[in-house]
Amino acid sequence: MTDAPPSTLLADQTAYAEAVQLALDSAAAYYRDGTSTLDDDAYDRLVRGIQAYEAEHPDAVLPSSPTGKVAGGAVVGDVPHTVPMLSLDNVFGAEQLAEWVASLERRLGRPVTAWSVEPKLDGLAITARYRGGRLAQLVTRGDGTAGEDVSHAIGTIVGLPARLADPVTVELRGEVMMTASQFEEACAKRQAHDGTSFANPRSAAAGTLRAQDRPYVCELTFFGYGALSHPDDSSELAVRLRESPHSEVMAWVAGQGVQTPAVTDVGGVVAASLEQVQERVEQIAAERAELAFGIDGIVIKCDLAADQAQAGFSSRAPRWAIAYKLPATEKITKLVAVEWNTGRTGIIAPRAVLEPVELDGSVVTFATLHNVADIQRRGLMLGDSVVVYKAGDVIPRVEAPVVHLRTGDEQPIAIPQVCPSCGDAIDASQERWRCVRGRACRAIASIGYAVGRDQLDIEGLAENRILQLLDAGLIVDFADLFYLTREQILGLDRMGEVSTDNLLAALDRAKGQPLSRVFCALGVRGTGRSMSRRIARHFGGMDAIRAADAEAIQAVEGIGPEKAPVVVAELVELADLIDKLIKAGVNMTEPGWVAPGDPSDTANSELPLAGMSVVVTGAMSGALEALSRNEMNELIERAGGKASSSVSAKTSLLVAGEKAGSKRAKAESLGVRIVDPEEFAGLVGSLL
Repeated sequence: MTDAPPSTLLADQTAYAEAVQLALDSAAAYYRDGTSTLDDDAYDRLVRGIQAYEAEHPDAVLPSSPTGKVAGGAVVGDVPHTVPMLSLDNVFGAEQLAEWVASLERRLGRPVTAWSVEPKLDGLAITARYRGGRLAQLVTRGDGTAGEDVSHAIGTIVGLPARLADPVTVELRGEVMMTASQFEEACAKRQAHDGTSFANPRSAAAGTLRAQDRPYVCELTFFGYGALSHPDDSSELAVRLRESPHSEVMAWVAGQGVQTPAVTDVGGVVAASLEQVQERVEQIAAERAELAFGIDGIVIKCDLAADQAQAGFSSRAPRWAIAYKLPATEKITKLVAVEWNTGRTGIIAPRAVLEPVELDGSVVTFATLHNVADIQRRGLMLGDSVVVYKAGDVIPRVEAPVVHLRTGDEQPIAIPQVCPSCGDAIDASQERWRCVRGRACRAIASIGYAVGRDQLDIEGLAENRILQLLDAGLIVDFADLFYLTREQILGLDRMGEVSTDNLLAALDRAKGQPLSRVFCALGVRGTGRSMSRRIARHFGGMDAIRAADAEAIQAVEGIGPEKAPVVVAELVELADLIDKLIKAGVNMTEPGWVAPGDPSDTANSELPLAGMSVVVTGAMSGALEALSRNEMNELIERAGGKASSSVSAKTSLLVAGEKAGSKRAKAESLGVRIVDPEEFAGLVGSLL
């Protein structure tokens, strides 16, 4: 099968025996409390290596080998399961999935005409036993035949009601996990308690589910994936659960008040063919980065009970279901160093330097640490083994240290006492530290940003020219550029009459830029090009923006309660700069703006892209060839659309140029309309 990820190579029997023991120890820790010396991807590679060695040396297989066993053979329990609680076999791509389907249909002697496709939730499998409709017992999967009683967790798990809608006796099986918000809250509680943090949501959920003596309580979430009755039960409900399609069983579970994946955008669906299954797999994978909880794959099952019964089970897994594994979005690596950089607004930001690690298709060497408070909350130290996380196109970030892997050689992270750029003092009154000089600390960077193509687009102001103007004392910020005289510019080295006149003409053109670009040039913290366009189109003029309080700013799409006060404070700080721009005659209005509720506000609904979410990818050509990506986004919004950077099920249109790559493939899998640059140019017509 050609699309399987690589496995760990084992050279001899000694290496094989060591690998078996490592896998056993890792699985035991993983299923005990979520800790492990290996991340999921490393464990999967190790087990595939063990399987490959055993295939070549069948007489040398150790009895303790994890292959063919539930939970890798590492877990035992003392509460017997009424029906074995098995694991799932894995496939790692479309080719392997097709081979598995073909093998299953050969076993059945007929095509499978109904498939259930569900997200594979990254949690811990449990069974919840209800008696007379009341939740009576929770049991972990254990070794598949018996598990551990964790009934003390009853009452702390969202989605698992104390009573069902009907007074029935039934077992519900599903995953216990932590959502992103629950994980953040759990980390805050643990940090306050002992100064450490959980490594990731799964380890947090595993430890929390088994914890009985913690002085704090962490909330968990349950998603059901099955329901069953005792094999000897012949009641009407028991027969219904055994003979109904899986999709109908899950609908019944949801009707009892239990949470299932159906409440999410990636809930289960029934597909009639392999092609439809693969389409759904791609859809779920595309939504993965936007989910509030972790998934590590997609589960494909025969939906019909008759197909399941005929396919049967192996010693560790049902033959009628498979897990389609997705690439890992988190890995464990070493935190080698922390770099401190001052940005163009004076913000002092730390960046993690990592031992290179392959993550979600790319090699990651650096990751986000956000700020000093973030480092302290997570309890990070130099030399720590850390969980690095990435989902979709999101910048990698350090999630947390893996505390149980510490050796004692780790060192505290040195926190800067002065600005790493200019050596001046640091304003630490806010969570994000800032040089007391603010934008003046990196004036050359803030001015260079303001005059860039996607902001004021002032040609002739390369970094060396800006530095020359700063050194000559002619400017201190970009507003001063509009007060330069011809004589002042001619007095600079290597500035002749032609280049001086060209620069003055570019400055004069920049005065007429729309408000959205002027606002973007200000470099307001928490905003960028797209947010600047939204703010300008919402308020229409700089006076209205400056008069807005936090509540009014929050009315702009994408600005939440945390960002709005920052924008207001930034505008106060930038008051002198804005006043200088106004005095210089720089435009402070957004062309074509109509006040919300104005009777004439009907034009937008007639624009060619009205209400559409549009993504641009690849190299543009034809009439669009000269446009930057920001100019393309501006064009989309002038045409009534919303510019987006990532493809999802909510995308209306993808403009795909040459070398469109993965975004085109994702759009195809989601059924998103795709147009080339020439067709898009025709759509927007005279707006070009």
